[in-house]
Amino acid sequence: MKCPYCQNPKTRVIDTSHDSRGGTRRRRMCENCKQRFTSYERPILATPLLVKRDGTREQFSRDKLMAGIRVACAKRPVAAADIERIAGEIEAELQQMGRAEVPSRVVGDSVIRKLKELDQVAYIRYAIVYLGLDDLKSIRDEIDRLLAG
Repeated sequence: MKCPYCQNPKTRVIDTSHDSRGGTRRRRMCENCKQRFTSYERPILATPLLVKRDGTREQFSRDKLMAGIRVACAKRPVAAADIERIAGEIEAELQQMGRAEVPSRVVGDSVIRKLKELDQVAYIRYAIVYLGLDDLKSIRDEIDRLLAG
C-alpha cells in the first residue's frame, strides 16, 4: 500500500482488527516518512443477475426481496431480525454460487423453503403469489399438503 503522505510503496502493518461487517482495519506506518495512517479492506462479493421467466435480466435487490417477505409476514409474529436473516442467507447463497446469472426461480424457491420453516401462514401467503395458486381448490390443496407433512 502506498503512503498517502509521500507515496512511498513500502509501508508496514502495525495493527490489524476486524469490524462487524466483515471488513479489516489496518494501522500502517510508512517506512520512509514514518507517518502513520489507517486503511480499510472489505470484500466485494458480486450477486448474479436474475433471469426472469420472460428472459429479461434484473439485478438482485435485497430491498425488493425483503419487501416481498415483509408482505407475506405482515401481521404475523415474525421478527424483523428473522426477515433480515432470511434475506442475508439467500443473498449469501447467490454469491456462493459464483455464477453471473441465475434463474429468479432459485430465489423464490429459497424464500418458499425458509418461510415454510418460519411461519406457515406467511408461507401460504407467499405461495399464493409465487406458485400461482389462483383458486380456492389449489390453495386448499396446498394447505392440506402443509397439514399432512
